[in-house]
Amino acid sequence: MASSPCSSVNFDSGLEIKTRSVEQTLIPLVSQVGQCPWLYQVWGLLLLVRPDVTVGMDSGPETSIRASGVGSCSCDCRGLITDKIGPRRSVITTLINHKDKPKKSERTQQAIQKVGQAVSVAVGRFVAVGEAIAVENEELKEEMGMACFEARRAGDAIAQLTDVGTAVTPPVDGRTTVFSDRTGMVKAARMLLSSVTKVLVLADRIVIKQIITSRNKVLVTLEQLERVSTFQEFVQIFSQFGNQMVEFAHLTGDRQNDLKDENKKARMAAARAVLEKCTMMLLTASKTCLRHPDCESARINKDAVFHRMRFALEQVMEIVTDARPCGETKVLPLSIYTGIKDFKSNVEGLREGLYLLPHQALSGQLEAVVERTEDFTDSAYTSHEHREGILQLCQLARQDTDQLITAWMEAKQSLNAKEATEEMELSILKTCQSVYELRRELHKVAVGRAADLLKLHAEHLPLRALKASGGEGNLEAVAEYARTLSEQKEQLVETCRLLCHVSGTEPLEITCIHAEETFHVIGPQIISAAQTLALHPSSKIAKENLDVFCEAWESQLCDMAVLLREINDVFEGRRGGAASGDKRAYVSLPRPGKHSSNLKTVKAVKLDAEEQSTISKLGLELRLLTSDMDTEVEKWEDQEHDIVRQGQSLSSMAYSMYLFTRGEGLLKTTTDLFHQAEVLSEEGLQLCSSLHTFSTQLMDEEKVVVLSEMEKLMGLCQQLQMGVRTPVQGKTATFQKVDSSIQNTRAIITVVIYLLPVCNKIVRKYKSERSSLGSPQSWRDRQSTTAVKDDVLNGKNSNGFGVKSLEQHMANLTFLESK
Repeated sequence: MASSPCSSVNFDSGLEIKTRSVEQTLIPLVSQVGQCPWLYQVWGLLLLVRPDVTVGMDSGPETSIRASGVGSCSCDCRGLITDKIGPRRSVITTLINHKDKPKKSERTQQAIQKVGQAVSVAVGRFVAVGEAIAVENEELKEEMGMACFEARRAGDAIAQLTDVGTAVTPPVDGRTTVFSDRTGMVKAARMLLSSVTKVLVLADRIVIKQIITSRNKVLVTLEQLERVSTFQEFVQIFSQFGNQMVEFAHLTGDRQNDLKDENKKARMAAARAVLEKCTMMLLTASKTCLRHPDCESARINKDAVFHRMRFALEQVMEIVTDARPCGETKVLPLSIYTGIKDFKSNVEGLREGLYLLPHQALSGQLEAVVERTEDFTDSAYTSHEHREGILQLCQLARQDTDQLITAWMEAKQSLNAKEATEEMELSILKTCQSVYELRRELHKVAVGRAADLLKLHAEHLPLRALKASGGEGNLEAVAEYARTLSEQKEQLVETCRLLCHVSGTEPLEITCIHAEETFHVIGPQIISAAQTLALHPSSKIAKENLDVFCEAWESQLCDMAVLLREINDVFEGRRGGAASGDKRAYVSLPRPGKHSSNLKTVKAVKLDAEEQSTISKLGLELRLLTSDMDTEVEKWEDQEHDIVRQGQSLSSMAYSMYLFTRGEGLLKTTTDLFHQAEVLSEEGLQLCSSLHTFSTQLMDEEKVVVLSEMEKLMGLCQQLQMGVRTPVQGKTATFQKVDSSIQNTRAIITVVIYLLPVCNKIVRKYKSERSSLGSPQSWRDRQSTTAVKDDVLNGKNSNGFGVKSLEQHMANLTFLESK
């Protein structure tokens, strides 16, 4: 992947850009931009710390920036930049480059002057907000004031350098000669970039401060909850705690989406998942402990939840502040995948340099990889066949590496050898192939075992047995089933460790470690909750508590199924491997757009922890379905087919709804969710239109199948559309509407998953028939009753329907990104 234009900018060694919002804001200064003023994008970040500032941009060419107490300005030079200077240059680059062309027409001269003025005015507004932030945050006042002063000075310098009034006398050809001070423009541009970057990074500190403040509130209330002794006091404090956790969840969710480092993003997702599950556990565990204060198992259960919540909060702070206790550095345990990747890199590097590393280092690297395969071969759950296969492949890799080292040493001893010999090249290829075969075998073993475990435990029999025996007060049966669950836990923990070895990316390794830790912790908590219920079998609170912990276990099994699919996708090259899914890149900064003006004003509702937990279960099912749909879409040869493109669009929108159920992504409130669901229903109806057109080319039997499913899809889309358009009032009604919207979306995706392979099979069949008959016209001749061209079968409708629907979808996504 190409590096970001901002990644090489380092005007101040003390400034490190860690978030996408700061980076994306600065890109217009150093990259390709066709709009002016570029600084309107900067305001998005400042909005996070100054809610009184508003940024607006209508559908016309004008860009307006407004801030309370700061005044207003507008610039109409976007068209001039596009027409006169060029749409594929940054504003500053354009001004600097025009120094090389001192003679310009009056029209071009005026356009450049307007650009300089626009930059100066935008900088002035930007600095005004920065100075207001400095006043509100005493600890940043001096640094922010200096950065704002430098930015204002740079803006004034650019305006002065582009001022026509400072031009020298025109020569006889009638063209004005200006901009002789190229060095001055370069200095001003550098100062502007440096100072704006510093203001943004300082403003980002305020966002971090908000998260820290929110965390501190949560910790104080958490301590109060731990000490309560009455139900009345608990209910009052937990209500406050719930509101604080919702605020903290949104702040950290935005931060997670905005982080540039994918490893930190994965760690944040893991910590937030713990907090999400533990919030509900804390409620029921505390209630159980209050109802049965003398029960030791209830106290153990509650203490474990509080301990895990504090640990997760500390993890979030480590990620946000980029600091660890005692200066420690977070290092992932070295996986087999990472070891093989480094080994192959060194082996292939021998082509360019025969003297880069000693041969002992290469052998040592391979032995380290072989040593880590003992996690597979020493496992009691690895079959004899798989164990023998792994050992044989390890031995083969050793032999090929020894042959490579021999060829390598011979090449080094040859006085004329400056690069790899033919024999050495062959040894390199054999060695790389052997370690790849080893990795493939390990992947097969780990993924196969995980899939088998998920199938085996799909019915959750030990959990059911624990609930039943606990409700009967049968302590002996609880102890027996607790042993069964403990064994299951050990299997899952070990399997997560093996998946970590073959995950393929560091973010997925982090997710595997999180899954391993979750099973390791929740298993004993379920047992202690079951013991409490067995001691108090008539207690409704104890029963509810056990149900919540069992649901957390089931939820983690669903997460493991998603993780398994992602690991497979990475291994097979279908995805890049972001841990939380890579369907969409996120930047948390609000980006004003014309689409926001088309929305009705509806009061948004945020779900509480219990409702979010309920919706999360539906979301996991939706996530699995979108993965299935992606798999079916990838089987199509023609990725431009209308049915394929509309299926991809539906999958993308359903995935954003899944992220909503996790408190992540672009959909922040129920209003956003309902709008996305409405767009999805419209896209589904467009797909119905494509399917109807497609069916006109089919034989009777095939036509009946497609039309039957199409009618089912149409009914579901209309049902979803009517549901999201029906106004509701009150929190309960809103929650039911959310639940219904996700249920209907799940049903729509299920029908589309059935239709995709059916239509793909038909397309392949008819293409094969046309090919065998030797004429692409043959099939159409047999369908003389229809006037539709062959483009219909290939999904290329003349009305441009597919492109239009995709554009509509992207427009709606643009709106969501602008929030």
